[in-house]
Amino acid sequence: MKVQVEELSPIEKKLSIEVEPTRVREQLDRAYSVLGRSVKIPGFRPGKVPRRILEQRFREQVEDDVVQALVQSAYLDAIREHKVDVVAQPQITNPSPIKPDAPFSFEARVDVRPKVEAKVYEGLELTRQDISVPDEKVNEQLERMRQSMGRLEPVTDRDVAQKGDWAQIDFTAEAEGKAFPGSKAEDISVEIADGELIKGNIAELAGVKVGETKDVSFTFPADYQVEEVRNKTATFHITLKSLKRQVTPELNDDFAKEVQGGETLEELKKKVREQIERSLKNSAAQKERDEILQKLVEKNPFEVPKSMIDRAVDVMLRGALRTMTQQGIDPRYLQFDFDKLREEMRPRAEAEVKGTLLLEAIAEQQQITVTEEEQEKKLEALAAEANVPLSQLRKQFKDEESREALAMRLREEKTIEFLKSRAKYS
Repeated sequence: MKVQVEELSPIEKKLSIEVEPTRVREQLDRAYSVLGRSVKIPGFRPGKVPRRILEQRFREQVEDDVVQALVQSAYLDAIREHKVDVVAQPQITNPSPIKPDAPFSFEARVDVRPKVEAKVYEGLELTRQDISVPDEKVNEQLERMRQSMGRLEPVTDRDVAQKGDWAQIDFTAEAEGKAFPGSKAEDISVEIADGELIKGNIAELAGVKVGETKDVSFTFPADYQVEEVRNKTATFHITLKSLKRQVTPELNDDFAKEVQGGETLEELKKKVREQIERSLKNSAAQKERDEILQKLVEKNPFEVPKSMIDRAVDVMLRGALRTMTQQGIDPRYLQFDFDKLREEMRPRAEAEVKGTLLLEAIAEQQQITVTEEEQEKKLEALAAEANVPLSQLRKQFKDEESREALAMRLREEKTIEFLKSRAKYS
């Protein structure tokens, strides 16, 4: 097989490939042999159909199949032999006709991984991230935890609504004198608090007595899901049926025991502070990584194939959709313009691709490596962070692909630490 490799640009190559006649003939013989064993033609026993009959009836189909088989096998052999680091499927052009005693040739244009050399990467000007945890943050988190454990109890010492109460109501409504979908409901629970009526917040009920009816006006937004009332003002006739108040536990040792079990309030505060610190560290690490990649790309410009950016956009989009699903949001109901969304993601995806390539280049240039011991320590840290047994995590990273991914992740982390150690912080 003859292969000529031509560099069209730093990110694209053309392979001119010629397959020897012997290989073409072998592929044709194999194709007709397989066809002869499976085809049924009146007057001939299975497997006994003469080659000339098969050629008369199935030549075009067989030659198309042979072309595909030759292109696939010869292309793979060519990129392996010449170590062409392709990053996308090839564009095949100019295939020659199939003839038993003649060579078969074609051309393949391929996107290739760019050869990257990082020239400017020491002394990057970075912003120092603040990961301190003031007492206020701890107290805010404890208060959120306390509120989440609150329960609703009937109000028995009064019959007039106050802000902060929860009310059970019936209502009817009309917009421009007409009922509309959702304009009537019974036994609805709402909060007497500032906010929007359609989100269950009705501050106007403060001061209303149980059993009384209050008229409340509300203008629906232009994008409201019920088309009949978009941009229209409706009048709601709301009857207050009963009141409840939220009762929250006191912030003390008993509360801590209920939340964590067997802990004092001080121990709970310490754990909350550690959780906030861990979250801030993770957030700061991501911000530092993003800033480092941005600075590296600015100082070391180079081209990357469009196909690599497209693939990065796909990864980002799948990640965003997966996050929505995990949060209980069905993306199908959000009516995304995916073409527009992909276009908006492209600049970030391009920066991620270029930045990652530059980090790999710096790791090579600085001879940054990862040992088995470092991988094991990383697994221990991941297990502790996720609060899962180390043995369970080892099983997840048992196969070669997972271990390689872990090593690459560690190598990138070490490279970022190297860059941070050489950076200038403000």
